[in-house]
Amino acid sequence: MDFIMNNKVSLTLATASLVLVSYSASSADDAHRIRLATTTSTYHSGLLDYLLPIFEKEAGYKVDVIATGTGKALKMGENGDVDLVMTHAPKSEADFVNSGFGVLPRKLMYNDFVLVGPNNDPAKVTEQKNVLDAFSHIAKDGVTFISRGDDSGTHKKELGIWAQAKIEPNFGGYKSVGQGMGPTLNMASEMQAYTLTDRGTWLAYQNKLELKIVFEGDDKLFNPYQVILINPERYPATNYEGAKAFSDWLVSAEGQQQINSFTLNGQQLFVANADK
Repeated sequence: MDFIMNNKVSLTLATASLVLVSYSASSADDAHRIRLATTTSTYHSGLLDYLLPIFEKEAGYKVDVIATGTGKALKMGENGDVDLVMTHAPKSEADFVNSGFGVLPRKLMYNDFVLVGPNNDPAKVTEQKNVLDAFSHIAKDGVTFISRGDDSGTHKKELGIWAQAKIEPNFGGYKSVGQGMGPTLNMASEMQAYTLTDRGTWLAYQNKLELKIVFEGDDKLFNPYQVILINPERYPATNYEGAKAFSDWLVSAEGQQQINSFTLNGQQLFVANADK
């Protein structure tokens, strides 16, 4: 799959609110199909293209993937439109389970977020000691910052950092675009702006962007992923058996090894961390 879309195509696709990888309207009635709502980071990074053929060959299921922001993925789960979700927003996921929409939440893997920006780093972000100071300098200098603005896990993380820095993100350079991570990175490159991205998508896109990592490594940038099944008591029509089979495989020794073995340009994108 070609992960790097040219700018013109990216901006055209940016109008779409969902990235529909594969979906069958009749899949809810098909015991051999599993509907997964997940984040754009697991799609754009190439992780699912790597994992799914292995699982599907071994288990005999077909996984239909809908890639979108975490907020929209969880909303699809709330509506019973999918069989399981794979997301990265711990507080929203806890609310999802506590409200009775999701069951069997499992730690799956993690990576981290990185702050990327122009090569000349006009806000001197690389000189800052922590991510709160980095964000504060961006706001104080009024330079351009592109926010996904799409209720994704990345967007939630970004808003949380602004809140911890006691900054209202309404300065002149702040632009909320309501797009996925790939289009947001392309826009940041075109506008020579800063943005927050998950490391996996950054590694998939970096060779086509005029940007660099300007800040990384703060504990606040930790990015954990979970897989959660949709509550079959609330939505009996979901394929709970198939969803559980996929969840079981992801957290199994084999699934975890496959996650760890997925690399791009020689770099590991995700670290498996399922509970033993």
